[in-house]
Amino acid sequence: MRRRDFIRTTAVVGVAADLAIGRAQANVPAHNWGNYDFGSGPRLADRLNQGPFPQYPPDAVIPTDDVVMTTTSSEDVVPNYGMGLVTYITADSGTEEIKADNISQEIEDLVRFPLGQQLYVRPTWREIQPRPGRLELPGYLKLVFELAKQNNKRIGFRVQMCAPDYTHEAALPDFVLDKVPKVDLVLTDQENRASAQRYLQNPHSRYQPRYDHPFFQQAFQELVGLLAAEFDGHRLIEFMDTFMYGFWGEGHTWPFGNNPFPNYQTAERIWMSMLEVQLEHFSKTPLLTNTQPDFSRVGNSELLDRTVRSNNWIRSDTIFIENEQIEALSNRPPWTAALLEQGLPGNPPDSRVAYEGISPAENMIAHVMDVGANYWSLWNFHKISAKNLMSYYQAYPAAFDRISRRIGYRVRPSFLWTYKGDGYTGLIVGFANDGIAGVPGILRVTVESRDGKVLQSGCLDAGYPLPGKIRQAQFVLPIVTDWKELKLRAEIEVKGVRYPVRWACHQKLNDDGSLTLRSNLPQQV
Repeated sequence: MRRRDFIRTTAVVGVAADLAIGRAQANVPAHNWGNYDFGSGPRLADRLNQGPFPQYPPDAVIPTDDVVMTTTSSEDVVPNYGMGLVTYITADSGTEEIKADNISQEIEDLVRFPLGQQLYVRPTWREIQPRPGRLELPGYLKLVFELAKQNNKRIGFRVQMCAPDYTHEAALPDFVLDKVPKVDLVLTDQENRASAQRYLQNPHSRYQPRYDHPFFQQAFQELVGLLAAEFDGHRLIEFMDTFMYGFWGEGHTWPFGNNPFPNYQTAERIWMSMLEVQLEHFSKTPLLTNTQPDFSRVGNSELLDRTVRSNNWIRSDTIFIENEQIEALSNRPPWTAALLEQGLPGNPPDSRVAYEGISPAENMIAHVMDVGANYWSLWNFHKISAKNLMSYYQAYPAAFDRISRRIGYRVRPSFLWTYKGDGYTGLIVGFANDGIAGVPGILRVTVESRDGKVLQSGCLDAGYPLPGKIRQAQFVLPIVTDWKELKLRAEIEVKGVRYPVRWACHQKLNDDGSLTLRSNLPQQV
């Protein structure tokens, strides 16, 4: 049984728990995510008119319109915020997972790995706060930040409160362990015992703390406050994973059947309170919550629902997983980003394990794209090294190049119409998205004069343009001598913070990623 597998027959445990605690709970039942009412998404400060724009009576709203410029899709990798391939520096077991004699040099090689647009680290609480009152980042994390700055890459971050692969020490710091009671985890049946052997050998994975203990809550709130003071809105931070229950912070302690709470209501209340602490402190940086089904009965469905309703993001820790997670990932609101963590095999590529000409690596990449991910992990499971990653790229370059050039959103001004009104110049732009995901926030578009003066700036509806569709927007400008030489610039707004967006088009762009408007259709020359 693999690390993140779940034995379906143990679903009876959850049913029995429901019968035991009754119905006094806020658990969100399983539901289809398509057309589910999560709200309208992030609020727009200044919404652009997005049509329709008929020109013929009796419905005419514009006098004339002529297509004067078009763009076509680009085959280049576009390094925008809210998307990309993520090189894992550490994951389940810290630097022990990095397979190299010189850890510092290997970290540098990983940061510079050319396919990776973002970086990811997963330290334990003990590693970043061994004593109360302050953060003390270990040397390897300081190195990651230095190298990220030098190489213009951003970092995703998770802090583990339980790390079963850290066999030499607990994930919690001693100042917490010394004051918080622990509850032993119990296997429910003999069938699970074989799957639990790796955990049974690790004393730190066989218990969970009493998260509802007052001292634990006090220490947790201090930790989140310290993290937010350091990292919320930090220019090198791409996102933060939410703290979740149990192993690796994924929301479970499978295959163990119990949890450290007296009942479901207490578990859900405590974890919702802990999520609210994170939402309050991380007001600028997106939080990603795992789509993990609630095997351990701790309130995951409510956490996930609250995450989406607060316009934060989601993630999953494998692609070949429960259909419930695939439903959430592939039918999420278009303004909600999704990260897919799916480790490549730790062993070198082997052509003998291909099925009908498709290798396991190519298969997983294809399915990450099927659910419309914004991010995908570059990670050799428990054998992290730049050499391992490169060996897979060299074995399957087409698959890696394809996801590099399709992942996330890839927006461009596909059509440009222009017309003259009474005392103004009008532009209508049809925006396309050649990626596999919606815009994970709000796309703001600005029309500027040649010398940089803002003529009009406004926003498309959250999540738009959608993949494979055109979203039109109108720009009403002061009378200008010529629409040519105006600049069209884009930004993405996420939790009130704006990040520059480079248009994903074949046509030549300016150094800042903006597009200078010009006639490029034969009939307009």
